[in-house]
Amino acid sequence: MSKLTDVPKRILIGRALRSDRLGETLLPKRIALPVFASDPLSSVAYAPGEVLLVLSIAGVSAYQFSPWIAVAVVLLMFTVVASYRQNVHAYPSGGGDYEVANTNLGPKAGLTVASTLLVDYVLTVAVSISSGVENLGSAVPFVVENKVLCAVGIIVLLTLMNLRGVKESGNLFAIPTYVFVVGVFIMIAWGAFQGLVLGENLKSPTADFEIEAEREGLAGFALVFLLLRAFSSGCAALTGVEAISNGVPAFRKPKSKNAATTLALMGALAVTMFCGIIGLAMATDVRMAENPAKDLIDNGVPVGSDYVQNPVISQVAAAVFGDGTFFFIVIAAATALVLFLAANTAYNGFPLLGSILAQDRYLPRQLHTRGDRLAFSNGIVLLAGAAALLVWIYGADSTRLIQLYIVGVFVSFTLSQTGMVRHWNRHLRTEKDPAKRRRMIRSRAINSFGAFFTGLVLVVVLVTKFAHGAWVALLGMVIFYATMTAIRKHYDRVAEEIAAPEGPSDDSVRPSRVHSVVLVSKIHRPTLRALAYAKLMRTDTLEALSVNVDPAETKALKAEWERRGIDVPLKVLDSPYREITRPIIEYVKNLRRESPRDAVSVIIPEYVVGHWYEHLLHNQSALRLKGRLLFTPGVMVTSVPYQLQSSEVAKKRARKRQEWNAPGSVRRGPAQERAKESSKQT
Repeated sequence: MSKLTDVPKRILIGRALRSDRLGETLLPKRIALPVFASDPLSSVAYAPGEVLLVLSIAGVSAYQFSPWIAVAVVLLMFTVVASYRQNVHAYPSGGGDYEVANTNLGPKAGLTVASTLLVDYVLTVAVSISSGVENLGSAVPFVVENKVLCAVGIIVLLTLMNLRGVKESGNLFAIPTYVFVVGVFIMIAWGAFQGLVLGENLKSPTADFEIEAEREGLAGFALVFLLLRAFSSGCAALTGVEAISNGVPAFRKPKSKNAATTLALMGALAVTMFCGIIGLAMATDVRMAENPAKDLIDNGVPVGSDYVQNPVISQVAAAVFGDGTFFFIVIAAATALVLFLAANTAYNGFPLLGSILAQDRYLPRQLHTRGDRLAFSNGIVLLAGAAALLVWIYGADSTRLIQLYIVGVFVSFTLSQTGMVRHWNRHLRTEKDPAKRRRMIRSRAINSFGAFFTGLVLVVVLVTKFAHGAWVALLGMVIFYATMTAIRKHYDRVAEEIAAPEGPSDDSVRPSRVHSVVLVSKIHRPTLRALAYAKLMRTDTLEALSVNVDPAETKALKAEWERRGIDVPLKVLDSPYREITRPIIEYVKNLRRESPRDAVSVIIPEYVVGHWYEHLLHNQSALRLKGRLLFTPGVMVTSVPYQLQSSEVAKKRARKRQEWNAPGSVRRGPAQERAKESSKQT
């Protein structure tokens, strides 16, 4: 079984890494940017489209408001980035919003933030992958025709890449992210040059379409509500900003400084690209509609259900470079790749937050430990499973999924910044140094404005998106909150029950006597070894126990027992229904009832096989029996293994795998020795 599972595992995720190599997985800024900021950077591929989709409800005339919505999103982005730069300096341990809220606002607020972040990380993967499939579908029709299958396949691929480790996956993800950023900047610059300098009239593929407004002549409150809804959709550009504050431990030293620098760089790039794409979309007359089959009109006729509405960035690229040209394909491919890789922000944030929550006993402890490649493997797999389920339920439709999005982000933004305000108030009460006080007051002002602004946006998002699917995200947060609360209560209850008392207790008092029972089915080597082991134990009573399932076999066992002269009494239990486990359990419980202060030691001989298929040929009765005996108080279970020849062969194979070296590794020598040699040469 070990060979069957270990070899494919090593092929897929690589060889296991020692714990002392954790420092080698830390990220420089150039790799940390694509690893932690790919989500907000890539969101410029779909956030402008979401703004135009909402505005299209009122027709093309409403597009004139898109620059003002972009300005509001930019102001919000700068506010959030500035606020989180204070967070990473004050809380560099990696807890991020959860740690800030938990420390300053209390456990309930911390758990609320954790619930929102976990839901939002799952949505990040689902939305990014679905949007990437749609962008790739603009160049490869097969992809968009099989959206769900392709999306789930990409989730599996990303999961395997992340299981190989943070640094290794970061190296793979850096190139596509930088190609996307450079490509978008080239597109913006070339489009601006063509329009402003050369005076060319750039037109998108949908420029000649008309939009049939669902609600014409909106004014007053209805128009304000529509603009607020468009703004809340554009706020998708801010998703993932908090991931850097959660991932500070993954940065190289100085961690806080490098994380703050990466935050600032991410904000500048995202804002520039977002504004540039919105500007080009307006200049090239991009047309988008929530229901394109009916609302997009071509020569007086609806485009119909066969029409595939390409994302804004694809339409802009077609207008600037030409549809089907080399640069158009590069932009389409880079956009799809970076959207796929944007999910990597969640793949780094979710497992790390899960590990912290597991350490605080809010999630299963398995999420706290690192895997073979020093990544939080269990958290990665859990995230992938939840995201794949969501993609399947919503048909990999990014427009439907994005309605669930953003709510959790702004809940965590608001509570985090409120917590930071209390953090600075607490420190200002004791700080006497005037220079430090000035820095704290400035930081408090930034976080106060951040809390107010993000709280205002949270209200807008809840009001405008609740009926469009945001209630699903809120339900998910409630489920996470209730689940984590129940897990914490369980761990607290267990800790209370198993806590060692200061004085003497029943657990520290020695049993009056020990009654040892050796289970016997027939006389063979494992049985003889178990009897020999039992005789060495200091027991008051020792007996062998067998179950009469087949009278002929039982008679033969008794005869063989007497012939060999084994000096241990043999007791046979009747089993008219041919059961093995129940008679033994009843017998042991009866021993405990007769002598409650006695301990019962059940010794089980079992033989160990070396191949997975050999396990299928045995009934595993010892395993089932041990499982039942675990629930019987005062009973100790001891397994006496007897290794068969196949297990010895398996052990030798495992030893060979451990001693295996990659081709050339002997010649090159271990990494540490090579480093020493190179330092000596220099």
